[in-house]
Amino acid sequence: MKTKIKELRKEQKITQEELAEMVEVTRQTINSLEQGRYNPSLELAYKITKALKKDKIEDVFIIED
Repeated sequence: MKTKIKELRKEQKITQEELAEMVEVTRQTINSLEQGRYNPSLELAYKITKALKKDKIEDVFIIED
């Protein structure tokens, strides 16, 4: 799954560590998400969406066919 996490995080000047703390995961988890190596649970996707101040999960996560 592709994401816009890195771009949105940089726009808001948030580090991986800061985002990880906001959504209660490790920095490594955020890194894996940004690299497309990990698909989040629905709950984590929702937390990240809210932490990045977006309204819809689709604003952050790109579901590929």
